[in-house]
Amino acid sequence: MIKSLRYIFLFTGLAMLTQACNKDYLDKYPLSGPSDQSYFTNQDELVLAVNGLYKGINYAPLDGLPITMLLDNCTDIGFERNVSDLQKLGEGNQDANNSFTKGIWTKAYQVIARCNFVLDNVEKVKDKADPAIYNRSIAEARFVRAYVYQHLIAEFGDVPLVTHQLNLSNSQLPRTSKDEVLSFIFTELDSAALVLPATYSASDVGRATRGAALAIKARAALYSGKWDVAAEAAKAVMDEGVYSLEDDYARLFTYDGQSSKEIIFAFQYQLPAINWGGPYPLLCRNAGGASNKVPSQSLVDAYECTDGQTIDKSARYDPEHPYEHRDPRLGATIALPGSTFFNYQFETNKDSVKCWNYNTTPATRIDNQDALNAYASFTGYCWRKYIDLQDKDNIRLSTLHVSLIRYAEVLLTYAEARIEANQIDASVYAAINAVRQRPSVDMPAITTGKTQEELRSIIRRERLYELAGEGFRLFDIHRWKIAEQVMNGPLYGRIPTGLLATAPVIDANGIAHYDDVPNKSDMRVVETRSFDPKRDYLWPIPYIETQTDPAITQNPGY
Repeated sequence: MIKSLRYIFLFTGLAMLTQACNKDYLDKYPLSGPSDQSYFTNQDELVLAVNGLYKGINYAPLDGLPITMLLDNCTDIGFERNVSDLQKLGEGNQDANNSFTKGIWTKAYQVIARCNFVLDNVEKVKDKADPAIYNRSIAEARFVRAYVYQHLIAEFGDVPLVTHQLNLSNSQLPRTSKDEVLSFIFTELDSAALVLPATYSASDVGRATRGAALAIKARAALYSGKWDVAAEAAKAVMDEGVYSLEDDYARLFTYDGQSSKEIIFAFQYQLPAINWGGPYPLLCRNAGGASNKVPSQSLVDAYECTDGQTIDKSARYDPEHPYEHRDPRLGATIALPGSTFFNYQFETNKDSVKCWNYNTTPATRIDNQDALNAYASFTGYCWRKYIDLQDKDNIRLSTLHVSLIRYAEVLLTYAEARIEANQIDASVYAAINAVRQRPSVDMPAITTGKTQEELRSIIRRERLYELAGEGFRLFDIHRWKIAEQVMNGPLYGRIPTGLLATAPVIDANGIAHYDDVPNKSDMRVVETRSFDPKRDYLWPIPYIETQTDPAITQNPGY
């Protein structure tokens, strides 16, 4: 953190030198806008400062994609094709100079610093602002700060807890224990929830609500094994009566669904100033995309058949038509061979050298770049979430909102926390079945009478089916301590010119095992990975931080 402060002081010193010829430069504030000395002279400045906090957490570290659309691609369910430090995370080759993890750390503390600036200076405008907006602004800043810390402890473990602005005299801080930071997160979110409204009028939609604060509290508690806290916070969101599941699951990830009552908190975008880099990295080659972030074969095989059985147990599974009679969330999450994707026939069998272009009337046959191009999807699949034809004219820019919290996650958090606490009752089944049985999904209900171990398997698989592609998987496999099982060895893609002869074995966690598949050797090995459980359950503290701040220790193994 001292590194960042040095830049601030260097910049200040250079600015002072450029004005040294003016004897009264110390009395001059910037003429084009407020400075930190004069900031918060009115309510508008306070609101602008808080708006900037939301922009700060909307971090897009690679290919213009928000962080939530990237993280699954360094887990067992996704792959990053570009030679990048996200790819190194997936491989297990990260070190303390990894730019991806360093970027997240740096951005997080920038946002925390901005929150601290707001909270340390907000008193200046107390008598000049509407009390409701004044108090709401404080709650929003506390929410954003807690949201960022929740991410930090999940990724890095112990982290410095900074709650006020720093200067050179106090900028070298040790790491604070994860439990202490977690306690701080709970306190901040509880305080924010007391002030934040349940809903907003149209002009303020996108700000943190009481439900968002409680949902992040539930998430932080679940990730840390605080079952009672997680269940209580999730139940509070459920009792709000504000949120409900969207009937059409696929619609949630389109422009038409971005105002759904299921979405509790989302990255908000609006032209011309605020957008993300568009679906280009996710799209297939026929659509002009790069298909460089793609789902794995094991994710495709994890989804159940429509009878509620995994593919290794279901009579409805046909190896010659493997995508038929499957949980509808599979096709809503992943572009499958044989489907229509961005108005093209999507087929990745390398022998399918021609395909249909449905953008013309009538449809025309074209060279199939998803089979011919050397950089077509390495796994044979593409992500479908957040792909909307409304972005067709500019696939490198999108204003489609990206969800950070959905009501479905809250229901699954409630169910998992109650299962792990062994407080299983009808409400647990109701929460899981509500997610499974939304009209567009309509999977068979989980029947009562299950053991804790059986329900643990069910809830873990349900999180996979429901949340894949939304940035949750990394945290799930880490907290369940199964990463050493799923992140060691080959990551598979589809057989380039065929299909699996038989279904793989699907284990209790929804993981596919291919050892007994007769033509396993024909599968494409996209990447061979390693995972050291003594090291890789935490990310490295950036090297520059440990060098410039001797009080910060490194995580084991780095």
